[in-house]
Amino acid sequence: MKDILASEIYVEVPVSRMGLDDSLRDVFGLDSLGFVELRVQCQVRFGIDISNDDFTPENFSTIRTVVALVDRLLPATVAAP
Repeated sequence: MKDILASEIYVEVPVSRMGLDDSLRDVFGLDSLGFVELRVQCQVRFGIDISNDDFTPENFSTIRTVVALVDRLLPATVAAP
């Protein structure tokens, strides 16, 4: 997630200083377009679909909340028989 913020969203906070609970809006400076871009980047990179119901301020408030959403939406790994 930190890599996406640094390389795709171009936040000015260095990856080494990104905290999991830092506000995406207040600390990293994401605006509405930044949140949409983060949604798209997560969908592309992780092969998931983030519905409008999941695209909420609660799910996109910090790195930790976005990671939790992505983890929840990732397809479950099917164990080989």
